[in-house]
Amino acid sequence: MSIVLALDGVVVLVLVVLLGLLVLALRRRFITRGGGTFDCSLRLRNGNGGGKGWVLGVGRYAGDTIEWHRVFSYATRPRRVYARRELRIVERREPEGTEAFALLAGAVVVRCRHGEAFVDLAMSVDALTGFRSWLESAPPGR
Repeated sequence: MSIVLALDGVVVLVLVVLLGLLVLALRRRFITRGGGTFDCSLRLRNGNGGGKGWVLGVGRYAGDTIEWHRVFSYATRPRRVYARRELRIVERREPEGTEAFALLAGAVVVRCRHGEAFVDLAMSVDALTGFRSWLESAPPGR
């Protein structure tokens, strides 16, 4: 009888894990359904931490803002929102040291100024081209 209970527990655990993965996949589809999205890691902890503090996410253009969503989260709201009029690229560089292991392959690191704060983003070169175009395409006077 104890073997049957153990197997039932394993089956329930597998079903819960599969359900969790399904919800994550559906959430990502919900976020990307309108287009204008790109894979973008964000450094949540600034400083000289090397590869520490990077979190994988999805950026989404939403009018005059970029919304950043964590990949491994069940929240439907963005974790961060950056306004185009306050965002400026300060520096572009290749990942250094352990950052290369913390980021997606081929990513470049972009340090931006958002108001008075600095924001480190990592994205592909193609995504960076789109990001720069989006920043430069603001209407006159903004």
